[in-house]
Parts: sequence; structure tokens; C-alpha cells
Amino acid sequence: MRILVHDFSGHPFQAQLSRELASRGHAVVHSYCAAYVGGKGDLRSDPSTGLHVESISDGMSISKTDFKRRLLQELLIGLHLAQQVRRHRPEVVMISTYPVPSLLVFTVLARILRVPWVLWHQDVQGVAIEKFAGEKLPATFVVAARLISWAERWCSRRAAAIVAIADSFLPIHRSWGTAEKVTVIPNWAPLDEIVPVERKNDWAVEHFLDDVKTLLYSGTLGLKHNPALLVELAAELAAQGAPVQLVVVNEGPCVPLLREAAAAAEVPLRVLPFQPYDRLSEVLGSGDVLVVLLEEDASSFSVPSKTLSYLSAGRPILGLMPEANQAAVLVSAAGGCVLPPRSESTREAAGWVADVLADTPRRERLGAASRELAEREFALDRCADKFERILRLAVSERDIHEPA
Repeated sequence: MRILVHDFSGHPFQAQLSRELASRGHAVVHSYCAAYVGGKGDLRSDPSTGLHVESISDGMSISKTDFKRRLLQELLIGLHLAQQVRRHRPEVVMISTYPVPSLLVFTVLARILRVPWVLWHQDVQGVAIEKFAGEKLPATFVVAARLISWAERWCSRRAAAIVAIADSFLPIHRSWGTAEKVTVIPNWAPLDEIVPVERKNDWAVEHFLDDVKTLLYSGTLGLKHNPALLVELAAELAAQGAPVQLVVVNEGPCVPLLREAAAAAEVPLRVLPFQPYDRLSEVLGSGDVLVVLLEEDASSFSVPSKTLSYLSAGRPILGLMPEANQAAVLVSAAGGCVLPPRSESTREAAGWVADVLADTPRRERLGAASRELAEREFALDRCADKFERILRLAVSERDIHEPA
């Protein structure tokens, strides 16, 4: 098959799937949006397998706070994706981590291009915006949420197939009338790319973290997260006599707020930009405890994939997140601590972290359990088999309905 996989964010496991599909003899173009700032995976072309990696929207910088400008940019990104599809003429397209305005433009143009496409559903964005309207977003976003929900539903109905990352997405697809074409395939992390390393590694030494007890968060911080909990947790650890260096690897609007909160609480904070992917194992390995955040209202439409990278890195994990979330279930299964994402939880969370920091053998056992669980759960072959079947079916359905 000629396949184009567009992962807007450029994350690791989507790129790994493209490499696996290419190694199976398919002609794969892996596409991502250069305008999106965030942690990236291995986005290198591989001539040995025929994998070609190509970005769209080069030279553009997506506005984080000017929502009118951002809407126009996201509409333009949808046009760029359609133009890329027109150039490469794939038999099928799969789209992941998209902005809904981009998807809407692409869906319209894909119909003109007569190309079937598969929705790899990572977040239900309309539901997310509606939940945060009036709290983290202006109340006027209720109207925007309804429009986004309508567009997301309209696009989903026109996808040849849908891959959802968790069972919690199914009620939404039932309400949209699209549940019959949904296959649930949980996300994973590339086990051969994110591996356990020594706590005292080169990256830790370079950043003066090799001999400092470190609480580390690496990844995006958006509406689904409450970054203040990180500072509150570090402050509580200091109050309990177990001070730590709080390290946050992130770029975006939350950074000034984090710095301000840390200064007010007199918490040692290091904020670092997103790091090269080939150093991610060292970055995660530099944390004595890794932290995951997810707001209570976000559990029905999001599963934080950074958790999967944490597990692969073989480190103890603290999740301030809803306990029913799929990622929280994995953290608990690996012996990590999961508590509600509220300020009231930080005292108990700090107690757990302090105990782990004081007990090296326990810390090592928890890290080993994280990696063991990742090795059991993240079998690429099985996932790739499922994706391959879904993509083949999308192509065959197109061929059946294509006029002779």
C-alpha cells in the first residue's frame, strides 16, 4: 500500500508505527507539522525501508494565545496537508493529533481527492473545550465548543475507519453514530528507543542533576493539566524534610506561571526546553520520581501518553490524575502512586515521594516494575497488525465503491 501517516505533533510512537509499516513493504510517507512546538520522536527518513518523513507548514509558528489567528493558521494547515496528499497520491491516509479546524479542511478536500482516510483519535477536542469553558477558557468558548464538536463529529462520520486510544472514547462515538467503525488500540511507547539508563548519566551531569534528588515532569502543559500542583508538591516535600529539585521540560504559556509560583513558594525550579529525542532516555532517567498530571474532567477524552514513555524509562511514577484513566491504571499496576489531581492530595503524594527517595532498593524495584510492565504491554507487532488490517480495509472499501 501507499500510505501517508500524518501525526500533527510528531510524537515517538506514531513515527515508530510508520517505520514498522515501511519495513513490511509499504510505501510510507510520515508527515508532521513543523509549526507545532513540542517533544518530537525519531523523524528521520529511512531509505533502507522506503520510509519518507516530510513536514508541513514550515516557517509557521502557531499562536498559543491569539485564538483568532490560531484558527486561521489551523485552517491553513489543513490545506497544507491536503496539498501534501495531492503530491504523494497515497492509497490511504491516517491522521493523528490534529486540530479540528485542520481536520475539517482536510475532510472536505479528501472527498475531492477521492482518498480514504482513517482517524486515529487521540483527544476528543470539542468535549475538552466545553468542559474548560468558563473555567480555564472564557465562557464564550461554550459556543466554540459546540462548533468544534459538530465539526469533529461531521469529520468522524466521513472517516473510513476510526482508531480510538481508550474504551472511554466509545460513549462519545456511540452518540455520534460512529461506534461501529471504531477499533480501540491503546497507545504505546517505543521500547527500543526509550530505555532505562543510569541515574547518573551524561545529561544529568550536564545539567547538574546527578547528585540532586529530582522530581521531573516532561511534556506538554495545557488545559488538561494543573501545573501549580507541581510547585505545591515540591513545597510540601520541603515541608516534610525531603526537599527536591523540581525540573520541568516544557515550552509554552505555562512557563512564566510556573516560575512565578515557584518563586512565591521558594521552590527550586529548573525549566528546560524540549530536548532532542535521542536524549529522552537520559532526560527521564535523571528523575528520581516522574510526575504525570491530568485534570479530573479530562479523563473521558484524553490519555496522557507521556506516562507510557515514563514506564519505558523504568522510573517510579506519581500520577496526580483520575484513577479510572487508562494511564492511571498502568501506573498503579507498576506500583506507582495515583491520587486525585487536587491540592488536597499533595500531602499524601509528598509522603509517598519522600519514602521512595529515602529507600534506594524500593526506588529500584519500582523502576524495574515500570519497565517490566511496559515490555508486557507495548508489543508493536500486535498493534501494527491491527493498523495494517484497518488500512487495508479502508483501501478495499474504496476500491469496491470506486466506479469501474
